[in-house]
Amino acid sequence: MSPSAEASVGRDEPKKKGFATADTLVAGCVAYVTKDGEPRRATILGIRETKSGRQWYANFDSFNKRLDEWVPQSRINFDKEVEWPNPEKDKPKDLKSKKTTAATSKKSQPSKKNQKRVSKREQSVASEGQTPHPWTEYVENGQHKDKNQETEEKSMGSLEVGGTPGALGPDEMEIDEDETPAGAAKKESLGPFSRQQEIEKLRTSGSMTQNPAEVSRIRNISQVEFGRYVLFPWYFSPYPEAFSQEESIFICEFCLSYYADMKSFSRHRQKCTLQHPPGNEIYRDDFVSFFEIDGRRQRTWCRNLCLLSKMFLDHKTLYYDVDPFLFYVMTTRDERGCHLIGYFSKEKESTDGYNVACILTLPQYQRKGYGRLLIQFSYELSKIEGKLGSPEKPLSDLGLLSYRQYWSENIIDLLLGFSERDEKCTIETIAQHLSMTATDVEHTLQALKMQVYHKGEHKIVLSDKLIEQRAKSRAKQKRLIDPERIQWKPPVFTASSRTWGW
Repeated sequence: MSPSAEASVGRDEPKKKGFATADTLVAGCVAYVTKDGEPRRATILGIRETKSGRQWYANFDSFNKRLDEWVPQSRINFDKEVEWPNPEKDKPKDLKSKKTTAATSKKSQPSKKNQKRVSKREQSVASEGQTPHPWTEYVENGQHKDKNQETEEKSMGSLEVGGTPGALGPDEMEIDEDETPAGAAKKESLGPFSRQQEIEKLRTSGSMTQNPAEVSRIRNISQVEFGRYVLFPWYFSPYPEAFSQEESIFICEFCLSYYADMKSFSRHRQKCTLQHPPGNEIYRDDFVSFFEIDGRRQRTWCRNLCLLSKMFLDHKTLYYDVDPFLFYVMTTRDERGCHLIGYFSKEKESTDGYNVACILTLPQYQRKGYGRLLIQFSYELSKIEGKLGSPEKPLSDLGLLSYRQYWSENIIDLLLGFSERDEKCTIETIAQHLSMTATDVEHTLQALKMQVYHKGEHKIVLSDKLIEQRAKSRAKQKRLIDPERIQWKPPVFTASSRTWGW
């Protein structure tokens, strides 16, 4: 990633180059900005005036969108030439061509009466499916195999436990795809499940939103002081416009109220008496607690939570209409109170059967196993309800990795149990035991190359390599939710309590 690398910043057309100053550097220019002690090519997306002076919003070449940042004049290298933005040409022609294209496409589209409406859920899961692998890839055509196929066949086994791998050290569980069954399978697979292509796409784009206007929105908050942590937001969040002029904003870690200056925040902290989320504590163990909060009863707190989470979720669009949702907040406890770790929201009545609408672990607690606890807790609630659950799509990049890991680990553990008891199982059986939808189960099996087709039947094959990968990840796993500690009954709501009711 050398500064001289001419990569994906800016447009493909040749640009005019020249020297710029702080007064002439405008949005659209490509300049060299210091990052991590090295000059990096970056596109200037915006300019703002703050109390400390003028700042430019830099989108760095070949870096994740989360690493965009507001930079002062001292970090911009004006000794090197910048690339000026090209003026837009032939606007009338473009508009005319767009109208012509739109008219042509309108004629070619079938009528709405004859066109079947595809739900969002069908659209999201269609991209994850894959044709099951024929049985011949694993057990037949033995006379015509090459060396790679023989090696792969040796690694395949029935639902019997393979050799015992060496245990790892007592590290905390991290979302590391290379050491999980999902990561191992994706690393070897091709096509839509190519690990290299997928990770590269997520690494450089960092965006899962379906709205192009949301992608282009510039992050407005530079820094957040939240309890004893300093957070650096990843995305835009609709806080009051005046907050974008501040170098840092202050958020109370208990009531989530936000302030633009330290004096106001200090006065608030002297008066704030809240020490835990304003809801019912439905779970507690030696490590974490869970609180259930009704968005209709605690509108202000839930709206503040949505504003906070929007800084780390680019595809989140809900800020104010919190009435139809329940929020399940995970905290850790000490002598000062219950400190927010993460949360997931859930619709009071979901027509699509979703058990999670939005899920987030705050950045300071990520890669420590908390995300898995949130996911497990959502499925434990689905088990109590007696329903099959699935997260709402689209998932963020980190959420997608976490869910794939959770699904693969639990499916492999369940299959090993069936193998030990010498029992047969189906996709429906797995779904009922884990409270997962059959679609999520099937797509996980296909992603791991565990579903094959043999003699007119679909069969599940568990390889020794996947078993070894699962044993390694189990050795690192420390924390789990104890279902017996959950004190919760499925709430019942009237029609008025599921919507706005002023």
